Amino acid sequence: MENTITQESQYARSLIEASLDPLFTISPAGKITDMNNASVNIIGMSREKLIGTDFFDYFTEPQKAREVYQEVFAKEFVADSPLTLKHIEGKLTDVLFNGSIYKDTSGKVLGVVIVARDITDQKRIATELMEAKEAAELATQIAEEAKRKAEKATLIAEEATRIAEVAVQAKQQFLSNMSHEIRTPMNAIIGFTKVLLKTDLEEKQKEFLSAIKVSGETLTVLINDILDLAKVDAGKMTFEQIPFKMGTSISAMLHLFETKIQEKNLELIKIYDPNIPEVLIGDPVRLHQIILNLVSNAVKFTTDGNITVSIKLLNEDEQQVTIEFAVTDTGIGITQEKIETVFEVFQQASSGTSRLYGGTGLGLAIVKQLVEPQGGSINVKSKVGVGSTFSFVLNFQKTNEKAELDLGLVELDPEIKNIKVLVVEDIALNQLLMKTLLDDFGFEQDIASNGKIAIEMMQNNTYDIILMDLQMPVMNGFEATEYIRNTMNSKVPIIALTADVTTVDLAKCKAVGMNDYISKPVDDRLLYSKIIGYVKKPNLDDSKKDSENSYSQSTPFKYVDLSYLSRRTKSNPQLMMEMISLYLTQTPPLIIAMKQGLHDKDWNALQSAVHKMIPSFSIMGISKDFENIAKKVQEDTDNIVRHNNGMARLVLQLENVCTEACKELEEEFNAIKKANS
Repeated sequence: MENTITQESQYARSLIEASLDPLFTISPAGKITDMNNASVNIIGMSREKLIGTDFFDYFTEPQKAREVYQEVFAKEFVADSPLTLKHIEGKLTDVLFNGSIYKDTSGKVLGVVIVARDITDQKRIATELMEAKEAAELATQIAEEAKRKAEKATLIAEEATRIAEVAVQAKQQFLSNMSHEIRTPMNAIIGFTKVLLKTDLEEKQKEFLSAIKVSGETLTVLINDILDLAKVDAGKMTFEQIPFKMGTSISAMLHLFETKIQEKNLELIKIYDPNIPEVLIGDPVRLHQIILNLVSNAVKFTTDGNITVSIKLLNEDEQQVTIEFAVTDTGIGITQEKIETVFEVFQQASSGTSRLYGGTGLGLAIVKQLVEPQGGSINVKSKVGVGSTFSFVLNFQKTNEKAELDLGLVELDPEIKNIKVLVVEDIALNQLLMKTLLDDFGFEQDIASNGKIAIEMMQNNTYDIILMDLQMPVMNGFEATEYIRNTMNSKVPIIALTADVTTVDLAKCKAVGMNDYISKPVDDRLLYSKIIGYVKKPNLDDSKKDSENSYSQSTPFKYVDLSYLSRRTKSNPQLMMEMISLYLTQTPPLIIAMKQGLHDKDWNALQSAVHKMIPSFSIMGISKDFENIAKKVQEDTDNIVRHNNGMARLVLQLENVCTEACKELEEEFNAIKKANS
């Protein structure tokens, strides 16, 4: 019997000591009778010194602790009373006071058992979140105060600002329109030239056609440079953050230079660090633009030798990688006095450079404007007669996500025939060119002159993929895609055809449901590769239904990225679930309020709903592009733009984005809950 009691006593002591939270037994008089090691550590005194002392002396508020203790006797228990324990050296620990009386076998109260749950980390995180919220509210107040002060500015200043904004918008619209008008015939000229070059020609005819092709491509580069520069000047350059395979992406891009490099009898050397993670988060389009400019310059100014493109991992941690990109040539080189100015607009190595090699001197200025806003740096080393090395360094976020559908260049396969394409294009020349290219691929095609006709044709026919122009009369490409996705509920892949890839709103393309885009003039190999990549037929004799099922299994576009939320909450699952739950609770009513404001033309209500949405975009990792759409809606409610049909389109995009984000966050919530249950 005595052994049993001893074993039970040892067992009870083991349980008490196993607790990470401080545990005390207190007499009715408030004296400490026993405690565990956690209690010794949190107060900083030995067990011997603690026993018999007044329990309340170890709290920052002894009287409050005494009152809670007395409450235990009154109620026989108390739960989660917030108090603060103090260490003898001054360190404070926030705890939740939980107590219950204990009795002997006759029912006599012997004292109280106290458990003090340490909530320091939870309280600190809550405080940080509260401080962040207060800072945001303060920033909003400051912004609102600044806005009120700005509204009191003189009418002359307001008019000057309005005129300047109108001028910038007019400039952008003019450049965009001119780009479209110039690129449309250029698309046909270059496209049909490529088609003709594939036919049987005399040597002289090939020479003339090649000259036409080169001239057209040179003019296209010039248009791109001018538009990019204008976009930088207007502060309209935006950067995506999407998963992509860097190695595959750069390899496909460098293929574009194969023909030119072979023509000049040069060697292209690619050095790629195998330690770079396969999938990273960044802006592949802008990265391509930077490297294309640098490699184009290297090819232009090199007549003998080689061009080396190296990609090297400089640093890696848990969150991101730092990568150095370098393009080295054995070309003419740059003098030391000119190196300082090569990144300025309209600057070239010498006054004779433009006459000898062509170009405007815009390329390197654009490269610098693409690198530095991303937090990167660019450098150049050069020696006249030896060559140049242009290098830049950028950071990319690491991810476990899969890259968006990877469409490398693939060779034409004459066995692939049973693909049906719907081309939606209003320009007759472009219709003929697309028909010619698709005939060469062996693909069946239908042509629609605008979005309305395309929708009518889809109601009577089944297509594997749609090539959709953006600017068309009656119904443009954005409107047609919205209808196909939201009304027809079709998942058929849609690729945008745009004559203005540098200013096309990629966020708008994604928001309405487009899968990809291809710029005009259309590269036939790239067009073929994208069609094959998106149709993805595992068995080319399968039915159209199988084709759509194959597409629907491709990697979807992700609207949310919880990396920031995970870092902010230090991956605390309870806090993450609480934040996600708050978003899922507040967002649907805001969507309803936003739509109702638009319907009622209650611009204040619309603006208020969108204003409340915006802070949660960054917290939930929703793309900056979509946040910019929300800000545009907010801005447009203040002026006459709100009366245009464009407002309804933007609101619909926001509704789609927020709805999809809610779906993804519900899945994330359930996954976190399951992992921690």
